[in-house]
Amino acid sequence: MDTFSQRHGFKPKRDIMQIESMNDDLRNSLWNVLVLLFWSQLERYYQGYHIDYREKESSTYKYVERDDIKSLVINLWFSHFKQQFDNLSWYWRQDYTFIKQSFFEYKWYEIYDFLEFIARNYRNDSTLEQFIGLCNDVLERELSGYRFLDLIITPITSETEINIIEEALAGEDRLAPVSNHINTALTYLSRKENPDYRNSIKESISAVESICCLIANDKKATLGKALNMIEKEQKLDLHPALSKAFSQLYGYTSDADGIRHALLDESDLDFEDAKFMLVSCSAFTNYLKGKIIKAGIDFNNQQQE
Repeated sequence: MDTFSQRHGFKPKRDIMQIESMNDDLRNSLWNVLVLLFWSQLERYYQGYHIDYREKESSTYKYVERDDIKSLVINLWFSHFKQQFDNLSWYWRQDYTFIKQSFFEYKWYEIYDFLEFIARNYRNDSTLEQFIGLCNDVLERELSGYRFLDLIITPITSETEINIIEEALAGEDRLAPVSNHINTALTYLSRKENPDYRNSIKESISAVESICCLIANDKKATLGKALNMIEKEQKLDLHPALSKAFSQLYGYTSDADGIRHALLDESDLDFEDAKFMLVSCSAFTNYLKGKIIKAGIDFNNQQQE
């Protein structure tokens, strides 16, 4: 059951980044890749040959020319499904029904087993390249925590990273501006049709700047200035090397138009860039929250400049 925060949109549902789950959108999209590249090819031949039921050659896909896909079906039957070979009907729609039913009954991790098996056993290199590329496009669009690397599906997001983001989203009212930036960054990243990686990165960085400005008691400070004030005034027990490293990592400058960042000038920002910034900034804000509690800082009693 969803929590109060999830039902009312204050906290994302766990499947926003799909780690140990697979929603219908992801499962259906992966199946569509299989249909497009493999199953529809046999269906087309089946329809073309299925004219005269009196001839065996006309009523089965055993005699069509797509040896690559026929071989794949045989390998699936023999080595993946591990069915009795004489139960393979060679009537495509019957065998197709079995394959589809199995796919949609699989647990989420069994889907990835199935896709890996396809990748390792299919013989046509050009179609295989398309298959891996389309699968990765779907996995990115639907925010799966996995990608094909070569022929292996590899995790790119861990449960720990999800927990870090969720912790950053859960803040007290006084830290609402911080969690709002994290939530907006996640929203930009989560857009299925048109993810905005550049603005996601910007919002992640803004979350760090926001919490540092709160600690420094200066709403207009840049991140670099706020970190310097925190260090100089010893507001937190923050190691100078950590403060410097974080400031240098983002290479901040600021002007009248707001935050500018060298990374944001890049034209090929992708999911991995935005996810890295989201996780890193979430982790740093969580770190600062802990330091705030230890230092006993009360934002309500601070006089904003």
